[in-house]
Amino acid sequence: MNATPAPLLVIVSGLSGSGKSVALKTFEDLDYYCSDNIPVDLLPEFVRGVLGERTDDRPRRLALGIDVRGRSDLSQLANWRQRARDHDIDATLLFFEADDDTLLARFADTRRRHPLSQLGLSLPEAIVRERELTAPLRREANAVIDTSRLNVHQLRRKLITEYALGHGSGLSLLFESFAYKRGVPAEADFVFDARVLPNPHWDPELRSLTGRDREVREYLDAQPEVMRYAAQLEDLLDTWLPKLGNDTRSYVTVAFGCTGGKHRSVYLAERLARHARAQGWPDVATFHREQD
Repeated sequence: MNATPAPLLVIVSGLSGSGKSVALKTFEDLDYYCSDNIPVDLLPEFVRGVLGERTDDRPRRLALGIDVRGRSDLSQLANWRQRARDHDIDATLLFFEADDDTLLARFADTRRRHPLSQLGLSLPEAIVRERELTAPLRREANAVIDTSRLNVHQLRRKLITEYALGHGSGLSLLFESFAYKRGVPAEADFVFDARVLPNPHWDPELRSLTGRDREVREYLDAQPEVMRYAAQLEDLLDTWLPKLGNDTRSYVTVAFGCTGGKHRSVYLAERLARHARAQGWPDVATFHREQD
């Protein structure tokens, strides 16, 4: 019998407006147990309470947000991470940042208040002060992610492929949807064209929905050519994806494209991801480039 794998803990920290909320939402979508704004001094007790004894019904992957809102000594995180390692908990710290101009623009766009504005600081002053307060976390981080030139979609994909997949002992799978009008994903290992299938776009009741909605799934499930196409894809991937298990890569991207990246490609990505999980692949994710 295989031993239960060690829990995986991802600590998400960094500057306000740098993408921490996007990161936590991404990990949540990948079945991580997520919680935000945890004070450092409460972190050990919180993690023990969530992970507890290593039983099948306990979360195995946890993502926690820690930043200046916690009103605690952030320099203590280094000591806690060492204690976590002593208890066989793999604690990875991701630090998010962006340049001052980008942060100023993001706060202006969203009209959010900076967490340190209550100290009577202007927004530029608050950003400088937050950099000073979070410096211990930045030094301790496993990775520093600059989001100045990343949009939400690019950040989500970076997190999925570089930090959320590939932690297991086997090959991880990413099923991605895209719109041909915006180009084929350069990183795709397999690309399949769904434009040959019936398009729900032409049904007025389905046009505003996506391939993740029940009505669109039922429409496509009822099309014989869609069922034939999906079955052939399942057979092909069941045959050849295991052959890549001995390669040096940690994950494989299987991409599905349609005209708008909204219905058929999304449907196929979700369907093949469910199939892969049913086949026993332990680490499977989806990414919808035009929707996420």
